[in-house]
This record gives sequence, C-alpha cells and structure tokens, in this order.
Amino acid sequence: MLPTCDTRPPDDTASRATDLEYAFGDPCDPANPLGFKALLTADGDGELPRAAERLLDGAGFGAELVPAGLGGRLHDAAGLMRMLRPVFRRDVALGFGYGITSLFAAAPVFAAGTPAQRATVARLLTGGGRAAIVHRSLAHGTALLRGELTAMEYSGGYLLQGRKDVVINAERAGAVVAYVRTDPAPGPAAHSVFLLDPDRLPPDGLRLLPRRPTTGLRGCRFAGYEFTDCPVPADSLVGEPGAGVRLALRTFQLNRTLITGAVLASVDTVLRAAVRATLASGGPRGRQRAVLAGVFAGLLAGDSMAAAVLRALSLLPGSAHLAAAGLKYLVPDLLRDDLEELATVLGAGGYSRDTDQGMLTKLLRDLPAAGLGHAGTAACQAVVIPQLPLLARRSWGTEAEPPDALFTAGPLPALDLARLEVAGGGDFLIAALKAAAARLSDAGAPGPYDGTLRSMASAFEDALRELRESCLALEPGDRTALASPALCALADRHAVLSAVGAALATWERHRHTGSFLADPAWLVLALQRYGRRLGLNLPPLPDPCVERVAEELLARFRAGRSFDLHDTPLAEAGTP
Repeated sequence: MLPTCDTRPPDDTASRATDLEYAFGDPCDPANPLGFKALLTADGDGELPRAAERLLDGAGFGAELVPAGLGGRLHDAAGLMRMLRPVFRRDVALGFGYGITSLFAAAPVFAAGTPAQRATVARLLTGGGRAAIVHRSLAHGTALLRGELTAMEYSGGYLLQGRKDVVINAERAGAVVAYVRTDPAPGPAAHSVFLLDPDRLPPDGLRLLPRRPTTGLRGCRFAGYEFTDCPVPADSLVGEPGAGVRLALRTFQLNRTLITGAVLASVDTVLRAAVRATLASGGPRGRQRAVLAGVFAGLLAGDSMAAAVLRALSLLPGSAHLAAAGLKYLVPDLLRDDLEELATVLGAGGYSRDTDQGMLTKLLRDLPAAGLGHAGTAACQAVVIPQLPLLARRSWGTEAEPPDALFTAGPLPALDLARLEVAGGGDFLIAALKAAAARLSDAGAPGPYDGTLRSMASAFEDALRELRESCLALEPGDRTALASPALCALADRHAVLSAVGAALATWERHRHTGSFLADPAWLVLALQRYGRRLGLNLPPLPDPCVERVAEELLARFRAGRSFDLHDTPLAEAGTP
C-alpha cells in the first residue's frame, strides 16, 4: 500500500529553485562574481567562492536539508533535487562543500536519533552551520578513504580512538556524525553511529588534523580528526548499539540518488558549452550533431531513472534500495562516457573558450572525489549482486507494475528516512520494463517509430530473460559464486535494464502531455545507447530521430532552458 500524499498547499520548491537559479545570475558572464570565471579562479585557489556561500546563506539554504517537521523545508527528495541543481549546474565542489554532505551526516540522526538529537542537528543546519560525517573504513577505497574509529564503553559513556584523515568540512563542523567500530568481531553489528559536538570534547581527546589538498573538489575543505582516549557521553549514541551498517544502508539510498541526480546538472553545463562551441563555428553538423543529440537523450533517460528513484524514496520506501544502488552504479559511468564524447566536440573546429574547457576539466577531476569512482561502484555492486538470484526467483516476471506516480511530477508523501528498508521489496524498474514492453507489443507507437520501438522492446525483454536464466543458475547465499567477476557483468546488465524500464515508463506517462517527453525520438535514441552497452542487435534509428532530438536541444539552448526532464528556465542567456 502506498504512503498517503499530504493535502498541504502546492509545494513552492520549483519557484524557490527558479529564484535561486536567477540569483546566481548568468554563469557565462565574465563580470558575474558567481559565474564560471569566478568559480574557476576560486577552484585554482583551493577555495569555494565566498560570494556563492554568502548567497546560499542569505537564501537560508541549510533549511532545504532539514525535514519540514523539524523546522526546515525538506519535504521529499525530488523537491530537494530541484534546489540542488542550480548549485551543481555551476560547481560540484560548491554543492558538496556548502551543504549536501551536511545532509548525508544528518540523515542517520533524522532516521534514528532521539528527539533531542534531531532537534540539535536541525537547529545547526537551519542556522547555516555544517555537519561532518566520518565514514567507516572502506575496503575498496583509496588510502585517503581508509582509517577507522573505535569505541569502548567507559564510565557510563564511551572512549573513542582512531583517526580519519579526510573529512569534508572537518574544520568548520558544528556537529560530527561518526560511524564507529564498537565490536571488534566482524559482522553487520560491529559499528554504531555517534553524534558528537567537537566544541564540547576535551582538547586532549580530539585533535583537528591539517587540511589535505585533493585533486578533485579542490575548493572543499578536507581535514581530519584524531581521537585519543576521548570520552563521549552515552547519549551521543544514535539509535541502537551495532546499528551503524543498517543505518548506513538505509540512508545511503538518499545519498546515492541525490549525488547522481545533482551531477546530471553538471553535465548539462558541459553539453551547453559544447552546443555553444558548435554554434560559434556555424552550427553542429554530421557527427557533432549526432553526439550532441545522443548525450541529450542520455541525460533525459538518466534523469528518468533518477527521478523515479527520488520519488520511490517517498512512494516505495521498502523497495528503493535496489534501484538507488543501480542508479548510482550505472548513470555516473554513462555520464563519464558523455563527457568524453563532449570533449571531442569542445576541442573541434579550432574553437576554444577557457571557461568552457575549464569547466569540463574541473568536472572530470571532481567526479571521482564526489564518490563516483571505483569505491562507489564496488559499494553499489555489493548491494545489488546478492539480491540477483532472489529477484530472478521471486520478482522478475511476476511483480506488479509500479504506480504511475513514480514517473510523473505530482505531489508526494513526505520523505521518512526511518521507513526506508535495506533488503527485499521487489524490483519496480524491471516490473516497469516488463509492463511497458508488453503494451508496446500490443499497441505500438506513433509514426515512423512503431516498428523500431517494438523491436527494441522485444530485444530488451529477451535480454531480461537471459539475465533471469543466468541468475537462476546461482544459489542464493553462495558467497563464492556471488564474488565472481561474472556477477559484476550481470549486475551491469541489470542496471541497464532498470534504466530502460525507467525511460519507457517516463515516456509512456508523458505520451499525451504535448511536451517533448511525449516524442518517441529521445526514447529511441536513448534506448539505442543502452542496447549498445548490452551488445544487442537493435534496428537502425528512423531517419527523423537524431534530427528531431537535435532540434529540441538547440531550441532549449536558444531559449535558455535546462536539458533535464523539467525543461526549466535558466539564468544563462539564450541566443537569438
């Protein structure tokens, strides 16, 4: 049964997001203190642009990260994404360094903390403060990501030991949320979560480590903490002892989805720069036109998956964990491929614009540091792979189609992090793929796309059938089989098919809206890209497909509108 949508007045998140976009101003204006030129200068200095932080302070942006029930403005994850995109469209480091990591730190407190703990963190963030998060050691992380804290019970509280060298905003955090090993034995109950006030810890128990420069997210302030026999009170514990891993798995669903959805806006910026480059030399032609149209279709498809998972956090909180991991695993990888394609356009024709090239280079540096590299991939695979044999037996082919509300823009129930589950719940994006493919087999699609879409849907159904057969051959719980490299390939195929399900469902739910999303051109072009990743033999694109998508891309560019599902006005000036 779906959570009940509230009956409050229509949310003003979209208008707040538009106000924030215009407050930042035209990023291409070299005189704009919040524009790309200023952002790149600040990045070169290893700092976040102070003018941008003052703007976000003045907008009370910290309240966007706090649930409405605790005095903030956060109602649902999809609405928060609208607010994040004006920031990430300009600078990933600003998005992380100013605020989003404070939400990641606060999420376990909002999910399982006492009323006093939740109120403390809410006051901090709504007042413009920062919270820092100390993760547990990551086996697949780089040396920078390793390091762990331990705690033992002592005199009615705990003694903390250990160090973490790289913690974003360690120097200016008013609260620290730490995942701490409280049981030396391995297992899912070995870690607990603590909420710490660094100003109230003894100076000989906590030492702030020097700032560490990083290749990516240069403007973010990474420093560290060293705990030495540091006493903390018993009421610092968040939730139950040993609940750290479960809290991480629960709240990481929000983290993974927000990061991926926000970075889509950063790639929008590079695509816009590539369009600008081609127009400066007479307009995109031939291969350039195909590259730009393909990346645009890929952004719409990626946003379809991101939007569905963001909405699932409110609508299907028992099932979102699987889709969130698949989203974070697949879409950043596709975005990196997009950036490589766009680099060939930005470097073509003798055209060069320092800020455009600089923003591309900066984004390529920032993505791995934002958790979109190997460590993030391994963590997502660890969520998906053990569930594949069970899904093949219990879900694929039998699960009911998810609700339409997952793929539209209507009101949502309030996000409740405590309701998010970490296992089970089915596979709603694969169910969406099955249902949409069946309807296409019966009813087809309009115009020249009918036969192509039918053939594509059939090919993806066949790919799903093959995936199911491969996963049925696995025994659930067989750790040797589940750790094999072959399972990583199956997880990749599952993620792609999930993305196909989201794209098909989004197109279907918009077929009668009159918007560009009703046009099958973007869908067919995106599905071709997914099919290529799966190695499928798909039919050639209909003649008008690439041209139609390119026309929409250029029309949005000239009108100064975003390249995502929302098609919103931007502060960047269009061209006549």
